[in-house]
Amino acid sequence: MEFFAEYGLFLAKAITFILTVAITLILVLGLLSKQKGKKGELELIDLSKQLKNTKKSIEEQLLTPHQLKERHKVEKKQTKAKNKEQKKAAKEGQSDDELAQLYVVDFKGSIDAKEVASLREEITAILSVAKEQDEVFVRLESGGGMVHGYGLAASQLQRIKDKNIPLTISVDKVAASGGYMMACIADKIISAPFAIIGSIGVIAQIPNFNRLLKKHDIEFEQLTAGEYKRTLTMFGENSDEGREKFKQELQETHDLFKNFVTEHRNQIDIDKVATGEHWYGLQAIERDLVDQISTSDDYLLSQLENRHIMLVKYTKHKKLADKFTHAASMAIENSFFKLLQLNFNRLF
Repeated sequence: MEFFAEYGLFLAKAITFILTVAITLILVLGLLSKQKGKKGELELIDLSKQLKNTKKSIEEQLLTPHQLKERHKVEKKQTKAKNKEQKKAAKEGQSDDELAQLYVVDFKGSIDAKEVASLREEITAILSVAKEQDEVFVRLESGGGMVHGYGLAASQLQRIKDKNIPLTISVDKVAASGGYMMACIADKIISAPFAIIGSIGVIAQIPNFNRLLKKHDIEFEQLTAGEYKRTLTMFGENSDEGREKFKQELQETHDLFKNFVTEHRNQIDIDKVATGEHWYGLQAIERDLVDQISTSDDYLLSQLENRHIMLVKYTKHKKLADKFTHAASMAIENSFFKLLQLNFNRLF
């Protein structure tokens, strides 16, 4: 009997374990099936409410209990009167004069400007509801990168201008090269005093291992169709003709960049600022690269009473493997920059 009792207990534990695992798998598969096909999610955050609640919380901490009680009474009366007016307006088929919207978008660009995938979703969502009295406010941070990536990012911002919706871009840290190409689309550029602005230039660099390969008797062959299909190569022997052609292409890209900036900010003396140099915000405003010295925080606070401020954020769903890869890359990048900061006073 003791054997059967122990066997029954073991069997019950085994069945419980199997059921637990099975239920867990079903739940996980259910969650995955729901997310399947959904590339991302649009999130709307009421910044007006957040800022006002913060202000209210601080103010209430400064009041005495009696003052706080009186304030709550006044607020209660005001809320009741406002609700009554709204009901009356609704019955009469009228609507209250609503505050214009201020749509906030964050863009923190990498070298390949892959963030443009989220930017296009955010702008598409805004343009589906925005009116000409509204405004789009972009908090931009980028040191530039690939020409085609930032060209597309700038084109996404141009969609806002094409709909006659005011566009303001704020730079708290850096908008250089491709980042400035995006910024110059704006009706108004705001810069923090020591934000890095400019770098209107083009750079390309490529290592060449041809001598190393020859030293170890390694041959490299590259076949092309078209005289300039490949001007410079990493492994073959580069020619002076190829170098000159590559320089010509760089100059053509730089000319396009200068024309683009001039088209959107014709007050700039392009020959003086398109040298590849960068300036701090306080210097950039003297060169008409920016319009106002301020932080994004101050600008949002200045608009709090006149506009309803809404952050529009598109978040892409990541697979578990992608999350681990991203975490690892961020750890390496942070370690690299910490090492640089130990050896250099200034980083650009």
